[in-house]
This record gives sequence, C-alpha cells and structure tokens, in this order.
Amino acid sequence: MPAKTSTTESHGFSADERAAMKARAAELRTQGKKGTKKADDLQAALDSIAKMAPEDRALAERVHVAVTTAAPDLSPKTWYGMPAYANADGKIVVAFKNSGKFNTRYSTLEFQDAATLDDGDLWPVSYAIQTWSPAVEKKIMELMEAAVS
Repeated sequence: MPAKTSTTESHGFSADERAAMKARAAELRTQGKKGTKKADDLQAALDSIAKMAPEDRALAERVHVAVTTAAPDLSPKTWYGMPAYANADGKIVVAFKNSGKFNTRYSTLEFQDAATLDDGDLWPVSYAIQTWSPAVEKKIMELMEAAVS
C-alpha cells in the first residue's frame, strides 16, 4: 500500500475565510429563491469538503480558494458528492475528486466538457494533485482562467 504524503501549507480554512463564506451564503439567501439555491449549493460543497480525510480536505480547501479566485463566475456545488464548480448554464466545468472517496493514491482536479481547455485534437482534462505548493496553485489558477475564457 503506497504511503500517503501530503505536505500542505494549510490546516483548513482560516476563521476569516469561513466567515467570508458564511457571509456570502447569507447574501445569496437574501436574493430570493435563486440566491437560496446558490447558498445551499455552496454549503453542500463546503460540507463535502469538511467530510474528507484531513489530507484530502486540506487540498480541497486550497483548490476551492484557487478556483473561486480565478473563476469567480463559477458557482460551487456538489456533483456525485464531490465539490464542483458550474457555469451560468449550470454545467459542471471542474470537480475535485478526493483520493479517499475512490481509494486512490492521489486526488484529481477533473475538467468537464464545459471547460474550454481545447488544444488541437488532444489535451489533458484530469490533473493529479498529491501536495499543495505555490506551483500547483499557479497551475490551477492558469487552468481555471483558460477553462472559463
């Protein structure tokens, strides 16, 4: 059985990050029915992250911050129980597949067909993530910007 190594810079969301996400969910709820659905979707995504094993949760939290920063127009939600991010049409652009859910040695960031990563006749749509680093964050930010352009 391969050893899991996860040296992340994070020990979870900071208190300020949690407060900001709760405030945003409250703002969405005040917008009426559609806002309430978005708030509920956001909460479901955060809940799915919270249920992960510590190593996966640390990665998922950093991915959440990177995705929502690089692609603020995407809406967090769950997709097959995994945190995912959808465009305005409700189509999933990207999802985080944690290693613990599928008993694999690494988590993945998986882009769906709504992502515009097209590069000729062949391009990658799934990226393995074992640890978080500034280089990983930079690559995810670049991918997200391309995916929603």
